[in-house]
Amino acid sequence: MEKTSIILDVDTGVDDAFAVLFAAMHPAINLLGVTCVDGNTNVDQVVANTLKVLDAAGARDIPVARGAVRPLLGKSEYAEYVHGADGMGDLGIAPSDRKVDSRSAIELLRDLIEESKEAVTLVPIAPLTNIALFLRAFPETAKKLHRIVLMGGSASAGNATAAAEFNVWHDPEAAAIVFQSGVPITMYGLDVFMRPGATSENAAQLLKSSDSAPQFAATLIQAFIERLHISPITLGDYGAVACVIHPELFTTEVFDVVVDTSQGPARGQTICDRRAPFLKSIEPNDLTDSASVRVVLDLDVAAVEQLWFKTIDKGWL
Repeated sequence: MEKTSIILDVDTGVDDAFAVLFAAMHPAINLLGVTCVDGNTNVDQVVANTLKVLDAAGARDIPVARGAVRPLLGKSEYAEYVHGADGMGDLGIAPSDRKVDSRSAIELLRDLIEESKEAVTLVPIAPLTNIALFLRAFPETAKKLHRIVLMGGSASAGNATAAAEFNVWHDPEAAAIVFQSGVPITMYGLDVFMRPGATSENAAQLLKSSDSAPQFAATLIQAFIERLHISPITLGDYGAVACVIHPELFTTEVFDVVVDTSQGPARGQTICDRRAPFLKSIEPNDLTDSASVRVVLDLDVAAVEQLWFKTIDKGWL
């Protein structure tokens, strides 16, 4: 089977964990490494969480590097109200005995991309601080990327604010650098983020397996449901990874997109020009510094859900 080489950039909370499990376990994905960034929780906790998830996936050989400790500008705003103080639902999961890679996140990105025989797809599912720093530090290496498929932004409403999605809102300046980089970008945002989900019944079925990955996934699903009082809970960031290897399950459209880096109420918004072509031709384009971005607008929910469950649990029916 031909594999797609990817690198994940994460701020591992519960939904990131779903993505990391999938990327580490799917036979069509060659997960080269994982870089960690401040986001859902502080970067040291993100590293610890990521190592735990990779251990559960049986992927202890995948390098993990520590990245940015704060946004490019301003202070960190964590999502502990969603993910818990430790970013993983405060479940008391035993720490990994693995060591973090000695390289920084941007150094690991550089080395993995340079060493790969195949073009690499970068999949950031976190605030884009690490990616912006990498693009600025190693622009020649960045040119070798196949593309960036990111979880972030929205062509409609926000969640961190009325206008902005959390990952972009956490570091809008970094997001603006990434969107304007010239690297082909697919944006998997809030328009589809919440739709693939998991229920308590799904968790119960996963628990029937004796393998560590489905057991781990079931614990996270049930804890998330109980914490948020919502069912189903979203598989979230995982969808961006699925989009890399199964684009036929997703409906996309290309828009001009700009990230709002102002200090106003729209800070962090990904403004998508969705006007009809004839309007664009007669009205001035006021989206300065916009980029052409492929935006995911719809997906085959059932197929995307089944793809995740069948990957995590080899006995899934």
